Amino acid sequence: MALAAWLAVPLPGWGQPSPAVPADGAGETIVVGGDHYHPPYEFLDEDGEPAGYNVELTRAIAEVMGIEVRIELKPWSEVRRGLEQGEIDILQGMSYSEARSERFDFAPPHAIVHQSIFARRGDPVVEVEELRGKEVIVQRGDIMHDYLVENDIDAVAIPVDTHADALRALAAGQHDYALVANLPALYLSRELGLTNLVPVARPFALRYGYAVRQGDANLLAKFSEGLAILKNTGRHQAIYDKWLGPLESREGIPWQKIGQVGAALSALLLLILGAIVIWNRMLKREVAARTAELRQHQQQLIQADKMASLGVLVSGVAHEINNPSSLLLLNLPVLRDAYADAEPILEAHYRAHGDFPFGGLPYSRMREEIPGMIDDMHEGARRIKRIVGDLKDFARQGGDEQAESFDLNAVVATAVRLVDNSIRQATSRFETQYASDLPALSGNAQRIEQVVINLVLNACQALEQPAQGIRLTTRHDRAQGRVELEVCDQGRGIAPDAMHRLTDPFFTTRRECGGTGLGLSVSAGIVSEHQGSLTFDSHPGQGTRVTLSLPAATPTAAPSVSAGRQQEPDTP
Repeated sequence: MALAAWLAVPLPGWGQPSPAVPADGAGETIVVGGDHYHPPYEFLDEDGEPAGYNVELTRAIAEVMGIEVRIELKPWSEVRRGLEQGEIDILQGMSYSEARSERFDFAPPHAIVHQSIFARRGDPVVEVEELRGKEVIVQRGDIMHDYLVENDIDAVAIPVDTHADALRALAAGQHDYALVANLPALYLSRELGLTNLVPVARPFALRYGYAVRQGDANLLAKFSEGLAILKNTGRHQAIYDKWLGPLESREGIPWQKIGQVGAALSALLLLILGAIVIWNRMLKREVAARTAELRQHQQQLIQADKMASLGVLVSGVAHEINNPSSLLLLNLPVLRDAYADAEPILEAHYRAHGDFPFGGLPYSRMREEIPGMIDDMHEGARRIKRIVGDLKDFARQGGDEQAESFDLNAVVATAVRLVDNSIRQATSRFETQYASDLPALSGNAQRIEQVVINLVLNACQALEQPAQGIRLTTRHDRAQGRVELEVCDQGRGIAPDAMHRLTDPFFTTRRECGGTGLGLSVSAGIVSEHQGSLTFDSHPGQGTRVTLSLPAATPTAAPSVSAGRQQEPDTP
């Protein structure tokens, strides 16, 4: 929907004849008009000088484009008439409508202005259709004045010169409602101390930006280009946040208060956790004299308590993350389809009129970038969803999946195929050695496949150059009745002080590269559910060997090999 709204804004020169003489010729001063009392967008300060969001934005555009401007702020009806009569070259802030587009050309919007219906506190809430027969105060020549007239709302329009006049009259008990821009009205209500006024509806959200007389494409192009430069450099956002950010945060969700409450709760939680840690340490000191078996049991109880607490936290976090990621996965394909529908129109215009600005950059470049950008965002959202799935699996108290019989060779071969691209990028020396006499295993083949994928990816990430190799070996330990997978890499190895923490949740040596520290932790949990073990042997600079050991299935526990897992082992 955001892309469709942008495409609705008339592009500079789209279907419009170029003027015979540019309005912003070399050396000329461009006269920029605006409302003299429309804070925080534009107004005259205490010294009678132009100020506000629009004014600072115009001066920034003049600076980056190397043009001279003179900003004139007068009553809105006068500056609008001045633009129509050629006395003013461009307006720095005008709301877009289809009716206005027949007389003016608009640049891409630099803000979205919400129009609100204001009433005295305690008056009934109304929508636009319910204004019929009511006395409604509007700014003379403003977009809402135009709307009432053009759409035959049948309300009695009471035009005044400024938003402040409209709010003062309403607060004094005159007329029924005021139809004005939301942010200026909130700003003025605060400045003027009009505490008996409240917004009762926000029926319109209108694009707000620079406007010129129809056909003055050259001048509009300069301001559009300057605005694009400011957006790409982040300067536009800084100006926007300076003037409009505080008001927007005040009318929206009280994030500051929520943050304060969250900080207080976090502090309380830290105190509780700190008390638990202190208690655990005291408890360990008390049982230090007990036997090794009792110390081991105590460690298991502490670990179980920590995992249960972490599981509760992880479940809540996973749920909160899953909602926005699902929204992205739902909307991004729609956005991609919308761009695909619009692309033939854009291509036709490109072939007929040549290159044109699109999202602040030339269309000839953006048409190549946008599909990839959408695909990258979609893949990122899918990755978030996969990570959330791992979090949920980690937090789950044991698996209740029905056991199946499967072949470890087939599981390893499938995992290798899934990460084939990562293997090819990491090494030119990848080897697999599959034992031919492996008995079947009992459990969940898909979850063991997840463990193998994690081990192979970790081995790939440990390599420092493609000449270093990775070797996968399966074997049957008949004496122990176990089936083993050995993953060896010639990478950088693991520091001794990190060996005992490899399967701890959220521990990673690759945090700066995007590691989450969940891969080996989740893998260890899966292996434990299958009565297996993971052992690590590593020295810095000498590579790492990881051994996955699982018990072979008994004949009664594994009557048949599960369907879909009988692929022949292969290598990438």
